[in-house]
Amino acid sequence: MFESIRRAKLQREGLSCGKTRRKHQEGDLVDELRTHPGATVCVYVIFFAAIGVLMKLAAEVVPGTVQPQATAYLCAAAIGAALVVHLRVALKDIIEDNAELVLVLGTLLLQLGASVAMMDFAYQNSWSGALPTLALPHALCPMVLSVILGRKIGLFGAIYSTLLGTMVFVAVNPVTYLASSCLIGFFMVLFTNRVRRRNKLFMAGLYVGITAALFSLLLHEFSGTADTVSLSRILGVPFAVGILTGLIVGGGMPVIESIFGVTTEVSWLELADLNHPLMKRLSIEAPGTYHHSLVVANLSEAAAESIGANAGMTRVCAYFHDIGKLTKPEYFIENMDPVNNPHDDLTARMSALILIAHVKDGVDLAIKHKLNCSIIDVIEQHHGTSLAWYFYKRALDQKAQALRLVEEGKSKEDDVPQVSEEVFRYPGPRPQFKESAIISLADAVESASRALEKPNASRIEALVDELVQNRMIDGQLDECDLTIAELAKVKSSLVKTLLSMMHSRIKYQKASEGAGSSVLNPRDTTQDTRTLRLESPYSSGFENQNPEKKKRASRKQPASAA
Repeated sequence: MFESIRRAKLQREGLSCGKTRRKHQEGDLVDELRTHPGATVCVYVIFFAAIGVLMKLAAEVVPGTVQPQATAYLCAAAIGAALVVHLRVALKDIIEDNAELVLVLGTLLLQLGASVAMMDFAYQNSWSGALPTLALPHALCPMVLSVILGRKIGLFGAIYSTLLGTMVFVAVNPVTYLASSCLIGFFMVLFTNRVRRRNKLFMAGLYVGITAALFSLLLHEFSGTADTVSLSRILGVPFAVGILTGLIVGGGMPVIESIFGVTTEVSWLELADLNHPLMKRLSIEAPGTYHHSLVVANLSEAAAESIGANAGMTRVCAYFHDIGKLTKPEYFIENMDPVNNPHDDLTARMSALILIAHVKDGVDLAIKHKLNCSIIDVIEQHHGTSLAWYFYKRALDQKAQALRLVEEGKSKEDDVPQVSEEVFRYPGPRPQFKESAIISLADAVESASRALEKPNASRIEALVDELVQNRMIDGQLDECDLTIAELAKVKSSLVKTLLSMMHSRIKYQKASEGAGSSVLNPRDTTQDTRTLRLESPYSSGFENQNPEKKKRASRKQPASAA
């Protein structure tokens, strides 16, 4: 409220326009809940309480099962404690906040809850043997976690859905449940490697359904019991459950991403659409920046793939990293008119402020168009706190010139400009994750490579090495998790991609330089001159149809004059 009053007062005095800049990641309460230890404890308590409720419900749906005793709850608590230790020790770097923790534990509860409902349906329809166990959606949790958070978390889901499911369904054969859940869950993680199309989720469900159906048939044959269940049901039910799991996860993935603020590789590929309004504006209003962004995207994606980072995310973020230049595109060299340089009429400080402002302008445009949070993070971080060196050096030169004028008595000391390095630095923050650091390096490398004369492998390699070394000395890579080994791979990838982009071409001989010889085949002196004339780029296309006139015209006007 007080901020609104202060802004209104400044507006009345003519010192404010009354508008506020959009903020990235608004909501301090939500950010606090994401990392607060008390919220983490509450999540675990709710999870354990839900497991206890599911144990009671599972005992009610299976006929002849007594309610679980204190020993069963104690064993379930022991498995839960192992789950917590596993998360805190082995997966702490992946499960970074409470939102992802809720996603993992919530998906576990969702699978167990769906399994209780399916078990109730199976016993109401008098299914017997191993069929009720194989009809459970064992692949649901591993599939969701593997696609959204990676295969390592998918394996975590397969392990603990099996262990906790054994405690929930104490009435069924524990050996059959363990074998079925492990087989189906682990195979689902195997089939969900690098899912980049939603139809691959359906195919993963199909493969798991086939696996479950075959395992169900083998259990039925080797059990030796005279079950009345038909063969079509033994094969069809596990197969159908696998396919339905793939369809449900594929359809519900956008909802999960929206609720928990995560983005899968499938969504990144969908976001890599150059028909986005901002990219279309960039191609029209700032074509130089548009081409620069495409080249940076190619460099960044190849570098991300070389170290196993998220290549799809890197490409999309590189597309949008310079959209802030749409505010004043003519002030950036890639869009600048070579005849009229607008910086000639500005001081070095003002020029630097205009260039630095494209970061905040880019964040403002990204929030306005509701771009992904990772894209906004990259826009903020792709320059880090680096120095706008060209204009800083220009400001120092102007200050030195003013000091010389003071010494000569041609100027006053008050006219000497004050130069502070902080004014010429970007606001930051520095790159916080691998993909952001890669885009930052690719951006600098692409810009600097434009000034190379006669680029070759050694010059490009020296340029990349120098730029990366300067970024490291300046501390721009201190806050991201890039290792020295990964940085070496990134540099090698940048050099390789730049070489492929800047390779030399053969110099073709023009038709006028051939002295009557053919461009298409210089050794062939008998080639039809009519064909040569029609295919020559110097032909006007309005030739006289009379061959005699053509010969006279060719004698009057030499080929070099064409």
